[in-house]
Amino acid sequence: MKVLIAMSGGVDSSVAAYLMKEKGYECLGATMRLYTGTDEAESTCCSLADVEDARSVAVRLGIPFYVFNFTDDFKRCVIDRFTAAYERGETPNPCIDCNRFLKFERFYRRAVELGCDVIVTGHYAQIEQRDGRWLLKKAADLTKDQSYVLYAMTQEQLAHTVFPLGGMTKAETRELAEAQGFLNARKHDSQDICFVPNGDYAAVIEQLTGKTYPVGDFVDANGSVLGQHKGVIRYTIGQRKGLGLSLKEPLYVCEKRVSDNTVVLGKNEDLFKRELTASDFNWIAWDTPPTTIRCKARIRYQQPETDATVYPEGDTVRIVFDQPQRAIAKGQAVVLYDGDYVLGGGTIK
Repeated sequence: MKVLIAMSGGVDSSVAAYLMKEKGYECLGATMRLYTGTDEAESTCCSLADVEDARSVAVRLGIPFYVFNFTDDFKRCVIDRFTAAYERGETPNPCIDCNRFLKFERFYRRAVELGCDVIVTGHYAQIEQRDGRWLLKKAADLTKDQSYVLYAMTQEQLAHTVFPLGGMTKAETRELAEAQGFLNARKHDSQDICFVPNGDYAAVIEQLTGKTYPVGDFVDANGSVLGQHKGVIRYTIGQRKGLGLSLKEPLYVCEKRVSDNTVVLGKNEDLFKRELTASDFNWIAWDTPPTTIRCKARIRYQQPETDATVYPEGDTVRIVFDQPQRAIAKGQAVVLYDGDYVLGGGTIK
């Protein structure tokens, strides 16, 4: 079987490549060149150094290596969607879009063109087949589980994807890399968004769009003006620090209203809500879901799951939590779980 391995230059994808080679597959390695920035910070992915690290591992394994220039696709499908979401007052997760549109769509199509049967990545997640349906499952190492960012995978993609690290721990991955003499065995995991290496989202958005986002009013729930903000793109739901206000009590960002350029502040208890609506939903467990589902839901990557009742309603999904959830943010993903299995996920509206 011929496989195309997405090699980012990190230790995970390098070990994934090694494992597939050891199992006797005909392996091709490839790095996606997604973004060319001026700041090649160590904590980001997609740098020139990453490409060379991936190439080094491919040479050591004796497998062909390619670099695919997907910069135009990345700008259209990830960067442009990211800036548009912030302009709508949302809080997007560009890593989910990168997985959805680049790794498991664009990269997968290139694999098909090269005559490969499957693609391979270093994600910590597992894929199973049951009763003719492909299922997405959490990784064995729950501290590294990445199933949350993979909820958009289709049946076709799941059927043609292998996650060799799904049953391993990160420590085991690094031990294998060291045993094979990979130069990236102790390389740090990427932490930041590749096109926002310094974490300053607002500055990057202004640079990308060429726009200056106007100041406006901080208001309370009654509409009383509390001060001026520096542009709605600079704030996130639940934020307390960095508001630049002198207040009698701690207040938090509860809402960003793009329509009148205001940021609504409130108390911590104002951030808790029991219900959300999600759109652009992808179901993994079913083609047509039941009318009512009891499961657990996660509204952020690192947040624990919580019990909820789910009501699919046409093009949208309504989710009612047993207990109120703090700082539900438009634009983030909500992912549903039944035990270790991903039922589906969508975008919070």
